Amino acid sequence: MTAEPISDREFTQFQRFIYEVAGITLAPGKKALVSGRLAKRLAHHKLTSYGAYFNMIASGQSPAETQTAVDLLTTNETYFFRESKHFDLLRKLAAEALSQRRPFRVWSAACSTGEEPYSIAMVLDDVLGGQEWELYASDISTRVLAAARTGHYVRERTSHIPPAYLKRYCLRGVAEQDGTLLVEKSLRQRVQFHQVNLNSPTPPKFGQFDVIFLRNVLIYFSPSTKHEVVGRLLGALRPGGHLLIGHSESLHDMGGPLQVLAPSVYRKV
Repeated sequence: MTAEPISDREFTQFQRFIYEVAGITLAPGKKALVSGRLAKRLAHHKLTSYGAYFNMIASGQSPAETQTAVDLLTTNETYFFRESKHFDLLRKLAAEALSQRRPFRVWSAACSTGEEPYSIAMVLDDVLGGQEWELYASDISTRVLAAARTGHYVRERTSHIPPAYLKRYCLRGVAEQDGTLLVEKSLRQRVQFHQVNLNSPTPPKFGQFDVIFLRNVLIYFSPSTKHEVVGRLLGALRPGGHLLIGHSESLHDMGGPLQVLAPSVYRKV
């Protein structure tokens, strides 16, 4: 059973759906992406049109299928130690917390498949050791969170991990696991993974953080949604705390209690 090609009207329905659920704006050029990512779900349910699948997820009759659609339509692209200057700053801030003997808390707010929070965890464990630190990691997609919790990656995705960290925190796969790496168990257990929709008007009650990573997600939000999301996250950032965004992103139009320290690095004043 072959589905009809996705129509402009059907694509508009999915654009509206993912915007209303997650605040994500799908550009007109993403029509082929939507079609490709959802095709298997149509086949699974023996549906012949994308409109029929949209009606299924929009009806609310199958929350699990609606979540599957959200998982498939949210983009997840990441790698270990992405944008290395952010990790240089993280090391510096963690060292300051160590010298002041105070707890240190970090939130990876769009953690995708886990490369970012595990990179953060390696730095925190290295710098802070036994001193108190906490690391929260969240994403809207249950699919990528499930992958993140395993800490299991193909070796090609780990090429940016510093050699010393690779040796200290990763186990090399052998036999049928050859070509893969597993993040060491004690480090995996330090990361607290949660499903969070950043577009929800009710933010999670995680407490106050010293650093929030909000990288490479704002580019998918409309200007109004971006303002709302950043405003909510600033409520979870302690005064003097740092907000890190992607290098292709900017908060120049935000205003509020933010001081620009460098491109993509902001401090709450």
